[in-house]
Amino acid sequence: MPLYILLLPSVVLLFCFTYLPMYGLVIAFKDYSPSLGILGSPWVGLDHFVQYFNSYQFGFTLTNTLSISMYSILIGFPLPIILAILCNQIRVERFKKIFQVTTYLPHFISTMVMAGMILIFLSPSNGLIANVLNLIGLEMPNLLSNPTAFKDVYVWSDVWQHVGWDSIIYLAALSSIDPAFYEAADMDGASRLQKIVHIDLPLLLPTTMVLLILRAGNILNVGFEKVLLLQNPLNLPGSEIISTYVYKVGMQSFQYSLSTAIGLFNTIVNLIILLLVNWISKRLTKTSLF
Repeated sequence: MPLYILLLPSVVLLFCFTYLPMYGLVIAFKDYSPSLGILGSPWVGLDHFVQYFNSYQFGFTLTNTLSISMYSILIGFPLPIILAILCNQIRVERFKKIFQVTTYLPHFISTMVMAGMILIFLSPSNGLIANVLNLIGLEMPNLLSNPTAFKDVYVWSDVWQHVGWDSIIYLAALSSIDPAFYEAADMDGASRLQKIVHIDLPLLLPTTMVLLILRAGNILNVGFEKVLLLQNPLNLPGSEIISTYVYKVGMQSFQYSLSTAIGLFNTIVNLIILLLVNWISKRLTKTSLF
């Protein structure tokens, strides 16, 4: 009983800040007006969903969101696994600690500072990279004004910032592997590469699949703050995603019902993808969240 009492404040906070605000989702099905309130606003059914699906912004924002998210998963998901395996192979303990700290540190840079660093480094006139290229007679392209290059800037800067931190859970999984496996492999004359292929990767598979399922469940949740800070009128065709569009519609244009409908659509799609990937993983690898 005392343990349940200790748990009670967390449950209350979770209910108040996670489940109670879900009542506001009803705004998506109403023509919401702040003066009338949620209950007093008239019902419009699925009109706001239809409005978004029929708009030019639907395909535009969905394509950008999916392309950035899939690119991020394709590049950013396997790299922490590779980094964890490489780090696990380091035998000099002092160098291993330095390597880990060096790769972890960028994770603690705030999104605003990171966006400022990107703007400074990639400035075509007086940026750090531009000055280095000028020394060898090369001209720095304006990457942040190029809609096509925006995805590369976003994904690779994200990889640099988070790859070290994301590798921690894989390092924990590797450290829990029974040393008897490696001893048996040594007796059979297995090389380091063979140990990685036949011991590390198979035993990392359950952890990898769980993290992949969680990552798939956020496929439409591309980092809002970073995208918004790096946006400008020139790269907008490649940087406008669902979350930034929801912000502009809701907070700048005051179309609360439409922005809520778009956000609800985003959440439903994420839930469907999460359930689908979880089911596929359960069938193929016997690993799942539930």
